[in-house]
Amino acid sequence: MTDSDGTPPRGPAAPDGEPAYADRVYRSVPGVISGVLLLALATWLIGDAAVTGTGKTPYVALAAFPVFAFPVIAYTLRPVVRASSSGLVVRNPWRTITAPWASVDALRAGYSVELLAGDKKYQVWAVPVSLRQRKRANRAQSRGNAEHASRTGLGMGLASRTNPVVQGSSDPTRAWSDQVTEVLTQMAERNARRPEAAGPVEVRWCWWVIAPALVGLVALIAVIAA
Repeated sequence: MTDSDGTPPRGPAAPDGEPAYADRVYRSVPGVISGVLLLALATWLIGDAAVTGTGKTPYVALAAFPVFAFPVIAYTLRPVVRASSSGLVVRNPWRTITAPWASVDALRAGYSVELLAGDKKYQVWAVPVSLRQRKRANRAQSRGNAEHASRTGLGMGLASRTNPVVQGSSDPTRAWSDQVTEVLTQMAERNARRPEAAGPVEVRWCWWVIAPALVGLVALIAVIAA
């Protein structure tokens, strides 16, 4: 949820007198849905092969399951962005980036959403950029500008400079990735001076995803080669 001006909802005042904002959590719903469907399909196919297969087939199927399942989990279910008053946690497929607000240089949405922090660039997988959605938002904005100009009778010159639609989480004139990037940028600017927002960027590898996939790959190669 956001206020009418597009900012996150305010909570109780923080000890330093500044308004406290609710934590923000972003993830791709289509990505989660596709991940669940892929895992269900893989479980059915591999389970059937393991039960009814003959020869090496059951062993190949069982060894192949982690090789397929864990990357699917990594790229569809795992990515998420969590923003609090202290910083940003970006959970990507294979790594987790924790960036205090003071270390965040910029967030930008081009062909993908990128976090610039600690002199490095990280892609934000949980907020995918949809060019189709962006084009649709631009068309909605153009229609809104034209309707506003026709109502006021001020012509297209003013329409090109006026956006009559209130900016918010459901703003049809802006793509979701652009809205998320703007909200996170505002949070970075607002919270960068907080004492708890200081510190270096931390990057941790997600071994609970990487290790099973590698073990499964080694097992699959061994079974095929046997």
